[in-house]
Amino acid sequence: MGTEFDDWVVREYAARGQFTSLVILVDVGDSHIAPLCSTYFNVIGDNIDWEEITVLFAGSGMDWSAAAFFPVTATDGGPIDNPSARARLRALEEQFQQDRLVLNQGQLFDRKGRRLLIEEDLAP
Repeated sequence: MGTEFDDWVVREYAARGQFTSLVILVDVGDSHIAPLCSTYFNVIGDNIDWEEITVLFAGSGMDWSAAAFFPVTATDGGPIDNPSARARLRALEEQFQQDRLVLNQGQLFDRKGRRLLIEEDLAP
């Protein structure tokens, strides 16, 4: 049985084609949300699933509770190049430091692949 993440990937790929996903792993508690690490990867088909993503994130060594995905494409379509991805990820990290609600501009999923939204009382 698929997750909400799996459904999102299929819809996003159908709408965009290939894309780059910027990702921020976070720790979400009752009264806080903290960044742990970030990464990016290229999506070249809709066959990636939540189980594969969690295996990928296990390599971070972080005890994350949610992951925010921000899909981006090059101006001519498809994934962006590595220097652009790194620069956009740094900019996204800076935005997140200023406003935790920026996570709601992406797609936020818990460890079970269920969609989440950040409430204003968690934003500093």
